[in-house]
Amino acid sequence: MRYSGRFAVVGAVVAGLFLAATAANATPPGPGVSGTIITDETVGDKHIVVREITLPPGQSTGWHYHDGNLFGYVKQGTLSHFDSSCKPDGVYRTGSTIVEPAGSNHVHIGRNLGTVPVVLDVLYILPVGSPLSEDAPNPGCDFQ
Repeated sequence: MRYSGRFAVVGAVVAGLFLAATAANATPPGPGVSGTIITDETVGDKHIVVREITLPPGQSTGWHYHDGNLFGYVKQGTLSHFDSSCKPDGVYRTGSTIVEPAGSNHVHIGRNLGTVPVVLDVLYILPVGSPLSEDAPNPGCDFQ
C-alpha cells in the first residue's frame, strides 16, 4: 500500500479532536479555532485523516464526539480535556499524547486555558462516510 509507511510513522508519532460544524443546540468551536488537513485517505472501510488543529488561548473545540477513534499529539501548549460530567479527564502538555474513544457516550470538549495557542496533530480513524466529529449540546457544564 502506497501510504502504509506514512500512516505507520503518523500512528507512532501521533499515537484524539476536534472541530464540529454548527448545528442547533451544538456548541461550535471558539473564534479562531482552525484545522488543516494534512492527509486524507480511505483504506478499506476506514477513513483516515491527519489534521493539525490550533486553539487560541481561551478557546475550545466545542462539545462533540467521534464515530471512530482519535489519537493526538500536543505539539504546543496545554490542552485541558473535559468529559460530559463537566470534570477534567486529562491535562495534556506539549509532547503528550491523547486518545479519544469512539461513540456518543464519549462526549467531550478540549479547552485552551493557557496563554499560548494549543497546536495538536490528530489522527482520525473513522468509518467511511462519518464526519470528523459529531456536534453535541453542552451537557450542563458552566463553561463552553
